[in-house]
Amino acid sequence: MFNGSIFSKLVKRMFVVTLFVAVAVYFALPKLQELFLIRLNLEDPTRRYIFPLLIIIIFICALIVYYTSVHLPLHKIFKEMRAMLSGRPYKKIFTKRVDEIGVLAFFFNEVTRNIEHISVNLAEGERMSNELNVGSQIQQRILPKELPHIDGLEIYGRTRPASEVGGDSFDVIPKEENTFIYIGDVTGHGVPAGLIMVMVNMLIRTFSEMYKNGYDIMVNANRVLKQRIEPRRFMTAVMLRWQSLEKKMFYTGAGHEHIIVYHKNEKKCEVLKSGGIALGMVPDISKIVKEESLLVNTGDLVVLYSDGIIEAKSMQGEMYGLERLKQNIEDFGQDSAPEELFSKISKSFADFVGEMIQEDDITLIVIKRVS
Repeated sequence: MFNGSIFSKLVKRMFVVTLFVAVAVYFALPKLQELFLIRLNLEDPTRRYIFPLLIIIIFICALIVYYTSVHLPLHKIFKEMRAMLSGRPYKKIFTKRVDEIGVLAFFFNEVTRNIEHISVNLAEGERMSNELNVGSQIQQRILPKELPHIDGLEIYGRTRPASEVGGDSFDVIPKEENTFIYIGDVTGHGVPAGLIMVMVNMLIRTFSEMYKNGYDIMVNANRVLKQRIEPRRFMTAVMLRWQSLEKKMFYTGAGHEHIIVYHKNEKKCEVLKSGGIALGMVPDISKIVKEESLLVNTGDLVVLYSDGIIEAKSMQGEMYGLERLKQNIEDFGQDSAPEELFSKISKSFADFVGEMIQEDDITLIVIKRVS
């Protein structure tokens, strides 16, 4: 890029021009030469050479001035530029000049400073990206990869975070007498929501070993969670409890979305409010939440979802909505297995949102009573 020296080219041109002028003065302007030499009162032998020598001396002086004031500063700037462009170490250029060379040096310093700033940001971004990947892997290990076989039920569910780390969670926890199925949604998404999601998941797992109903699990999970999160953070949830021996289902709501029950005989959906209050909002929810029975007959479906589904928007700005989700369940739920219904709802959802960017975490669980 910088082949050839501006200084050497300019010297050659100046030398040629100066030589031409000197020769012209020597041969073509004798009268002018004699006029100056008479005034200098020099003898004849030297008169023919003085004026050309003066031109050459002026040229040398101009060359020295140019070399020290233009070439050397430019050479230093271009040297550092070459080092920067080739990836080698470079130095900041210090100058007090305010002319064009000073502006060029200032421009170089600003460019390199911004490059260094960008490099730091890229390195920090790469580090954060690696940490987010680790966080995402931890979450994926917490979420169930394969749902366990539960006597009397078929279950299928998946979650899709809006970013590397999400705030939605679900789990299926089989015990001797009961099976607990829960879905949760932390306010917001990203790392803070992901941390709360992991905490709640572990708390529910722990308390499911100690208690035999959803009420006690939710109350104690909230008690521990509230002490460890900031006030504006909380998690909505709803938990189902299935008694496989008695074939009964119960639910405990913690401020989550509706529970949708598709009754096969009526071919209609029943939409129930989950009730309660979100985990982490108040220290004690023992008088707010309660466990209630849920009528589910053989062949009926129970659908749990997070608000990332019903609040998703199409390219025209229309929300997917609870009514559309309910209609899809009624359209496809009559003879569908949970995984099949999940796939049909997912396709309908994908067709609706089109190319819209996912703004919130999405979770959907489909449960079918088979006996």
